[in-house]
Amino acid sequence: MDPVRSELPLLPLRGVLVFPYMVIHLDVGREKSVQAIEEAMLLDRKIFLATQKEAQRDDPTEEDIYVVGTLAEIKQLLKLPGGTIRVLVEGISRGRVLNYTANEPFFRVEIEELKDLTVKTAEIEALMRSLVYQFEQYVKLSKRIPPETVVSVVNLEEPGRLADIIASHMNLKVDDRQVILESVGMVERLEKLCAMVVRELEIVELERKINVRVRKQMEKTQKEYYLREQIKAIQKELGEKDERVAECEELREKIAKAKLPKAVEEKVMKELERLEKMPQMAAEAVVVRNYLDTLLALPWSKTTKDRLDLKIAEQILDEDHYGLKKVKDRILEYLAIRKLAKKMKGPIICFVGPPGVGKTSLGKSIARALERKFYRMSLGGVRDEAEIRGHRRTYVGAMPGRIIQGMKQVGTKNPVFLLDEIDKMSMDFRGDPSSALLEVLDPEQNNAFSDHYVETPFDLSNVMFITTANGAHNIPRPLLDRMEVIHISGYTEEEKLQIALQHLLPKQIKEHGLKEEQINITENTLRKIIREYTRESGVRNLEREIASLCRKSARKIVTDEEIKEIGIGVQDLESYLGIPRYRFGVAEQDDQVGVATGLAWTEMGGDTLAIEITTFPGKGLLTLTGKLGDVMKESAQAAYSYIRSKADELGIDPDFHKKLDIHVHVPEGAIPKDGPSAGITMASALASALSGRKIKHEVAMTGEVTLRGRVLPVGGIKEKVLAAHRAGITTIIMPSENKKDMEEIPANIKSSLEFILVEHMDRVLEIALAESSGLPDDLIPVESMITAEEAGYQSVINEKGTHNYS
Repeated sequence: MDPVRSELPLLPLRGVLVFPYMVIHLDVGREKSVQAIEEAMLLDRKIFLATQKEAQRDDPTEEDIYVVGTLAEIKQLLKLPGGTIRVLVEGISRGRVLNYTANEPFFRVEIEELKDLTVKTAEIEALMRSLVYQFEQYVKLSKRIPPETVVSVVNLEEPGRLADIIASHMNLKVDDRQVILESVGMVERLEKLCAMVVRELEIVELERKINVRVRKQMEKTQKEYYLREQIKAIQKELGEKDERVAECEELREKIAKAKLPKAVEEKVMKELERLEKMPQMAAEAVVVRNYLDTLLALPWSKTTKDRLDLKIAEQILDEDHYGLKKVKDRILEYLAIRKLAKKMKGPIICFVGPPGVGKTSLGKSIARALERKFYRMSLGGVRDEAEIRGHRRTYVGAMPGRIIQGMKQVGTKNPVFLLDEIDKMSMDFRGDPSSALLEVLDPEQNNAFSDHYVETPFDLSNVMFITTANGAHNIPRPLLDRMEVIHISGYTEEEKLQIALQHLLPKQIKEHGLKEEQINITENTLRKIIREYTRESGVRNLEREIASLCRKSARKIVTDEEIKEIGIGVQDLESYLGIPRYRFGVAEQDDQVGVATGLAWTEMGGDTLAIEITTFPGKGLLTLTGKLGDVMKESAQAAYSYIRSKADELGIDPDFHKKLDIHVHVPEGAIPKDGPSAGITMASALASALSGRKIKHEVAMTGEVTLRGRVLPVGGIKEKVLAAHRAGITTIIMPSENKKDMEEIPANIKSSLEFILVEHMDRVLEIALAESSGLPDDLIPVESMITAEEAGYQSVINEKGTHNYS
């Protein structure tokens, strides 16, 4: 009998195959497929179903669709939101595509039906019985198919229908299903399906064995544990190593190579044993693993060898920093001792100085000179003790403190460890971090530093700790006692000029992609920048101004390719940097009544301080303005009382305190000021305002005054002298007991200024007030000035040595 031919719309299927006699729901969403369904509804609901070779293709062609498919009838149709259609189809018979009659707007094909016409022979009967038996075993073991299905299959007499129904219930891949669908010969179809059922039966049997083995090793209630053990059993069948076993073996190898101290090794092995007994995905297992990783990453025994060549070290320090002789000497001394004494504790040094003088970069240079690793830890704003000591492991998200983290990062036990801005720490309800640092910075204790997270003493005695601060008075006293403080003063103008020429200018030229021959900045230009565009103790702003010159020069060179070299002279600065920001010269331009120039120390370095006093008719009221601190207010009161007691000698009306109100103002009004060293300045300004005698504008002074007129020593002399020199002052009045501090002043500064050391306020007034006949003839030069001890009295310097503003 000739095969039946017909022309039908074709519906391509993705990831699914429909056998004859099979009833299934299909969700249709592609535009072509929807139109094919609509066409089929007009043609007696008949449609041809064929599976795509690649399910991921959204717009298949003729070559992407199998030739053999199933002729089906649409039983139900339901339109869903979004343009999708759900149809219920029933397979009728096999069919083969002869040709495509149309591809748009949907596939239309000419097919021929493939009928099952095989006569039931003894071989087919045997194959049917074997297939039914294997299928029954499969259903019993897999438990995925209802037992009622077996009853309906057993009673089937048609071999083709039997094969198709069993194939539709089996868990076969799409490719295997297509093989069965394309098998038109009955014997071939039954044999292939029998082989597939036997294979699936073996897989199900293996799954059952694995399930039985796993079920004996675990409690039924532990679902997650049960799933993990299933994976382990499967890996065992495949001959793969368990992930947890491999992880623990890796940790054991690391422990063997780490050369841990005995106590640490015992603790690590104990934690490893705990880890091996834990479920792999248990929350505590992750904590233990992180803990072990931290312990094994710490440098318990690894060190770097110090470079003990003093000449090379000195050369490196000189390359990186200009001046700073005291600091460099201290580092070279350490190297010398380290060379003689092989074992010594790491020094703990604190660099105190204004911003921009190179405290932090000095730490890097020390590490380079010693050939040690370098780590910088900023303490600015740290207020939680856990930042230093870490969190205990009982807390969620616990981690070691920043000291241990730094040691872990550098990987050696003898780095240069810089604790930056140690004076900027604070404290709150979470603890006091400065107290936690006591153990770190104590050479007698830091060989067994205890971090809350690590819970095992760690040796920090080989670490070279360097701390930096802007002012020593903000560092807690117990912490300060543990450190060797080295004061770094601000740079002189000449030092800034040399730093700019040797370091800053070459650095900025290189960073901006320029060549040295493309830009020419003269010494006088740099000197003008230092004088009129910056006012600082360090060189940070100076570097910014040089960077600005380089940026503008780079733009000119890029814009105009004909420019080969740019020269920047003094006369060009305003076009590059704008008008000067500061006036270079004396603090006051001429002698004035009631205005005296004092010298101040701040964390930013030294500065000049004008004190203004005016009088007007009143009842003796003394007004102090300028945001003065308590100490400075008391200093003003002492100066007032001294001038009142000396009114007759100074030619002042003894009853001025009854007739005049006095207003003392210290600009700038928004800046807090405190300290006793403006005492002689206030007294001089008071004497000038009340007597009408002018104060010499080229004279600056510093010193504390007592009610008896004695001038007591003050701190910050070097910074104050540098500020006076920067302001163009020519004469400085200071206490004679500060003569020892003059050794720190650079020789070129000392030679350009006149220093007058005084012991009593009378001398100050003789020198400062303009109507006096210049400097007294009997003034003793600095070199022969007697000290306070030789004068027969002692003075007590303020505990802090320096003042916020004085």
